Amino acid sequence: MKKSILSLTSAFLVAFSLNAQKVEFEEYDLNNGMHVILHQDDSAPIVTVGVMYHVGAKDEVDGKTGMAHFYEHLLFTGTKNIERSKWNEITSARGGAGNANTNWDRTYYYQTFPSNELKLALWMESERLLHPIIDQKAVDTQNEVVKEEKRQRMDNAPYGKVIYGDVYSHLFEKHKYGRPMIGYIKDLDAAKLEEFQAFYNKWYMPNNAVLVVAGNFEKGNAKSLINDYFASIPARTKPNRIKITEPERTVEKRVTEYDSNIQIPLIGLAYKTPSMRERDAKVLDVISTVLSNGKSSRLYKKLVDDKKKALQAFSFARPLEDYSVYIIGAMPLGKTPLDDLIKEMDEEIVKLQTELISDEDLQKVRNKFENQFVASNSNVTGIANSLARNYMLAGDTNRINTELEIINSITKEEIREVAKKYLAKNRRVVLDYLPASKKK
Repeated sequence: MKKSILSLTSAFLVAFSLNAQKVEFEEYDLNNGMHVILHQDDSAPIVTVGVMYHVGAKDEVDGKTGMAHFYEHLLFTGTKNIERSKWNEITSARGGAGNANTNWDRTYYYQTFPSNELKLALWMESERLLHPIIDQKAVDTQNEVVKEEKRQRMDNAPYGKVIYGDVYSHLFEKHKYGRPMIGYIKDLDAAKLEEFQAFYNKWYMPNNAVLVVAGNFEKGNAKSLINDYFASIPARTKPNRIKITEPERTVEKRVTEYDSNIQIPLIGLAYKTPSMRERDAKVLDVISTVLSNGKSSRLYKKLVDDKKKALQAFSFARPLEDYSVYIIGAMPLGKTPLDDLIKEMDEEIVKLQTELISDEDLQKVRNKFENQFVASNSNVTGIANSLARNYMLAGDTNRINTELEIINSITKEEIREVAKKYLAKNRRVVLDYLPASKKK
């Protein structure tokens, strides 16, 4: 009886959370092609303004990599009407905070302010689009910033190449996802000022962007301000993206990477998987959760707890617009051979390919996703990001509300079939990630 009461209570709480967390929004286009999404939330006196541009590392030209990520930094320099190096000072003085991030598909800028500073936030983002400072001084300054970031995050960070995707070159031979997201420093060093300016002019336009306003604001006022600051910015012709098809791998490949920052090796099984838009990508998220999300997951329980062959076991998917990446990995305990870990991981993959997971495991996965859904929509900054991403990369803004429905509709049979389809040995790259001291 106690178990039934707990189950009913859990079901009630989940239903309540889902209902409470449903994200209401309005979306429309300005005449210049900029897409606008508005989400009102009066629970706190703050507002987030975000602008996502549909340009990332995959859009860079060979020999001129790093531009997309470079602009993530460069566009905080200042503008025609914001004095050089005063951007962050203005933001913090008015009680705000902002940042930006880049990946292979898009670049996103956002700021969160007290609600009464909505006008300032919108003006600053319009300035960033219309009047940025792109001169040699700004380029030279930010080049050093980017180099330092690369040193901290990749060159000097343990397992940095895995975390930040530098190893994707082994997985993608044709598609630009195979290049480092941050680009090659030698390309940035060699780039001329007019090349930086040309990249901006090519991609930074209102009809290649989505503007999100989320939080406490009056809708009529917000629309009026958006019209005042953005509607007059002229549209330009968007460049045609060349769709690159990555051939399917038919033979397993094994590669080795060395890292001077680690003492413990890592073994990884890397797979090219479908676009984040496809249902199979969500099924792989479920598979990843079954394998390694939490101490009760299959790989952790088997390798870390029961057999004590690994210090850590993990798997994760990186959802991207054209293809995604899925990596399963482990770090050995003591002198456990890496091939032993591969054998153990393959056994768990085969189980997923040949057996149906239990009702208990499936429900546990659904519970985890429900918790993640509530957490990701618990603040307006997270909601703004999700709305922009779903519109631009998933092609459906309302996916913020339907994603959990997709997860809950995934069947045990689907999990088995997707594991068979994408986790076959001949489709993967096996990565030995070793301490530099092991290099011969």
